[in-house]
Amino acid sequence: MRLVSALCALFLVMLSGLPVAARPACAAGFLKINEVMAGPTRDWNNDGVFSSRDDEWIEIVNVGVAPIDLAAFFVMDGDSIPRCGLTGVLAPGGHRLVTGKESWDWERATGHPAFGLSLANSGDRVTLWEVVGAETLFVDGITFGSQPAASDRSLARFPDGTDTWILFDKLNPYTGTNPPLGNKCDPTPALPNACDITPTRAVTWGSLKSIYR
Repeated sequence: MRLVSALCALFLVMLSGLPVAARPACAAGFLKINEVMAGPTRDWNNDGVFSSRDDEWIEIVNVGVAPIDLAAFFVMDGDSIPRCGLTGVLAPGGHRLVTGKESWDWERATGHPAFGLSLANSGDRVTLWEVVGAETLFVDGITFGSQPAASDRSLARFPDGTDTWILFDKLNPYTGTNPPLGNKCDPTPALPNACDITPTRAVTWGSLKSIYR
């Protein structure tokens, strides 16, 4: 625990003194913000308790062909406040979920004001950054409005890592015509942004009975 605390403190010191360069990092070009849930009303982090703070989440995907060490990466919100430093190694095609609870724990451990991801339901911006030497490099970002931030809708790249964004809105269908449009599928935290829907055909009861005569 002492080592973890020391590393978190060191990371905080590094962030506070580094200049920001709004250009992509080479190795980090394969990391993408892939899906965002800003308005949870369910227990998305599966801890058995619903929390509007803890159950927000951001999904990051590795679209490259090599594993990426996440130790130098962190996510930031529209207020330009670091919300969570990442850990672990993300395999090619792998998905890394960052929940509001993880963010809150990280903020407490590193001395930041603890609010979690703090994604606004009126719209917000989520960005991904990498600490490289003496610079903090912009990796990826997405700005969204209130439509994707409505209850239990996620805003997601479809398919993974592409430039097309769509609403996974089965739990709260969007019926408007302004993009991003919905696909009537469940949000996919820590999973590929797939939407497997089996086509159906309406039949009468009489025609159904005739099949089995």
